[in-house]
Amino acid sequence: MDRLSTVANGLTSAQVAGAKPNHVPRRSSRSLSAIVRANVLTLFNLVIGVLWALVLIFGEWQDSLFGLVIVANVLIGIVQELRAKRTLDKLAVINEAPVRVRRDGEERLVQPRHVVLGDLILLGPGERLLVDGEVIESDGLEVDESLLTGEADPVHKQPGDEVLSGSFAVAGAGAFVATRVGTDAYAVKLAEEASKFHLAHSELREGVANFIKYITWLVIPIGALLIYSQLKHSADFGTAITGAVAGIVTMIPEGLVLMTSIAFAVGVVRLGRRKCLVQELPAIEGLARVDVLCLDKTGTLTAGGMDLDQVLPLRDGHPVEEALAALAHLDQSPNATAQAIRARYRSVQDGWAAGETVPFSSARKWSGAHFGERGAWVLGAPDVLLDGGDAYERAAELSATGARVLVLGRTHTLPAPQQASGARVEASGEGVEAPQAGIEAVALVTLKQRVRPDAHETLRYFAKQGVTVKVISGDNPTAVSAIATGLEIPDAHRSVDARDLPYDDEAKLGELLDSHTVFGRVSPRQKRQFVTTLQARGHTVAMTGDGVNDVLALKDADLGIAMGAGSPATKAVAQVVLLDDKFATLPHVVGEGRRVLANIERVSNLFLTKTFYAIVLSLLVGAAGVMFPFAPRHSTLTNALTIGVPALFLALAPTFERSKPGFVPRVLRFAVPAGVLCAAAVLLSFWAAHSGTSTLVEDQTSAVITLFLTTWWVLVLIARPLNWWRIALVASMAAAFAIGLTIPFVRHFFALEPGNVGNDLAAIGISIVAGVMISVAVKVAGTLRT
Repeated sequence: MDRLSTVANGLTSAQVAGAKPNHVPRRSSRSLSAIVRANVLTLFNLVIGVLWALVLIFGEWQDSLFGLVIVANVLIGIVQELRAKRTLDKLAVINEAPVRVRRDGEERLVQPRHVVLGDLILLGPGERLLVDGEVIESDGLEVDESLLTGEADPVHKQPGDEVLSGSFAVAGAGAFVATRVGTDAYAVKLAEEASKFHLAHSELREGVANFIKYITWLVIPIGALLIYSQLKHSADFGTAITGAVAGIVTMIPEGLVLMTSIAFAVGVVRLGRRKCLVQELPAIEGLARVDVLCLDKTGTLTAGGMDLDQVLPLRDGHPVEEALAALAHLDQSPNATAQAIRARYRSVQDGWAAGETVPFSSARKWSGAHFGERGAWVLGAPDVLLDGGDAYERAAELSATGARVLVLGRTHTLPAPQQASGARVEASGEGVEAPQAGIEAVALVTLKQRVRPDAHETLRYFAKQGVTVKVISGDNPTAVSAIATGLEIPDAHRSVDARDLPYDDEAKLGELLDSHTVFGRVSPRQKRQFVTTLQARGHTVAMTGDGVNDVLALKDADLGIAMGAGSPATKAVAQVVLLDDKFATLPHVVGEGRRVLANIERVSNLFLTKTFYAIVLSLLVGAAGVMFPFAPRHSTLTNALTIGVPALFLALAPTFERSKPGFVPRVLRFAVPAGVLCAAAVLLSFWAAHSGTSTLVEDQTSAVITLFLTTWWVLVLIARPLNWWRIALVASMAAAFAIGLTIPFVRHFFALEPGNVGNDLAAIGISIVAGVMISVAVKVAGTLRT
């Protein structure tokens, strides 16, 4: 008894001070050392570092400018990611739900990282388990372990049972002693934090990684061929080395990874300013691809909390108010319904002590208790507790107005909790008995839900953007339909009762999900099946929610979005958390994702066009055994004006077009023909000039003019549609190049001599023809932006 009493009172302050704390790596960002390693220790940086050293040893220092660009890239990448890390870490601290513990015999709220080994942790519905432990108190405690085991049915926990981190309470109340914390906890070993964490799929990230991998394999043999040919056919060793370096450096898309990182990081910072926590960076890409948005009505379309409206007795002589008060005060952690009733009935009358109880859960849709001589009472959804009759019809009429309606009833016996899941067939196909037999409807209770003031405008935005909205709620379909209709959601009047859907026929279920918008009486398991069925039909699905019944669907969705005021369990599994609980933030979230992805595709076209023209040039030069047409300083100049500087602006530009799958093929269909034609034009221009009496510098100048003009035209095509600032951007790049050719110092620095009129005119003519051919080629390939 002394030990049990000690455990029940929790740790003392002295014991807490010496106990092992719950230190867990933060999910939302990587460490400073990891950021530095990721930006510095790359294969490309190693290659470029070696080439830089070779040019400094054997060539002129002006040809080593490309090395400074890499240093700048590394510094910019580190700074931008550190900015994003600071934003994420600050928001993650705000997002951390405090944990209820009992210490020195008193209940306290502590941050998750301050929980210690041996702490007595209290549980209520919606609270997640951050550490492993042993249950010592249980009042109808039910724990959902589906994120760990895949089994959707909640597990009843009794004193002595083990509970694992990564699960969450769905009903009842209880307490457990922490037996494993920090990196020893089951969920941390399993996946870094309190859920089966999986990195959001990123076609863009995988595409860029594949580009880098394949280009790396190409650079090695082509670079070796180029070095061999330059050394063999050049009398000057220094010129041979710088020519080979020019080709190899240009093949490397060194800025592509940088621009991708910057776009992601800036997106994180911008969303952070709107109190939006992105828990997985690649989730930003998911924002751009979403075409179906599944909304849970409560907490998303309606504001958190409800107000008790009417209590309508159906029979005289029953203690309606006393029974309501007693049922509302059963749970130690009341849900929104119980809180609304408690606000009016603040205390329990004498003689209403509960014996046997069935706590509320999202799957059951009701709760109940036996009050001794007062009998057994239940409170829940009319369409679950009643089987027709006048009370049922009256409740349906009230639901049609948009109110949330509950029935208060009496029954002879309470079924066991595991038998309480609704009378109709669930998604699993198993029918479970609800306490309809013998229910005497005593009163109807209506609650007013507060529709979010920003919901109407937000839904209108999604309609304009081609995102289909599906309202998926556990409430009565008629009530959900009434609210959705008021918000002008298309086809909201045709609501569907999810219990009547053909779950054994996936094709028919998918058709109904596509053709209808509003679904009521959806169980947590059914929400999950809705998401997976829509995904199977080719949709990219985002799911928003705030309650425990949304957890499974949030985790399986392509993008899970949790409301800031939601349960800790929902915020733990979501990729995005709206910390300020504003539904109106969602358009900004989706818009930011579209901006990031569309702009990364633009800059990928730029960088990979450069890579492909360098590969083709190097192959042709290496096979023919001729001099490379330009020096490293020339590629530094043209790359800065046609790729580097424009990419910085294009990567951060606003855009509203929804991204589509096929990032890698689209980029290749643009970059390969554009790169091949640029290389052909440059080589043709160089050979035409080299066959005359001009000097080597004049020949290289002709090649550089052609290189600039063809890649500048590629920039024009990629920047479309052209608005005022994009016109200014491409025009300023052309002006900068033209001005550079006229300033003696710049000409000397970059070794340019544009004085040979015949060569220069030929270069311009070749560039014009190449530009027309590039336009036709990319249009035929279907990649030209309109």
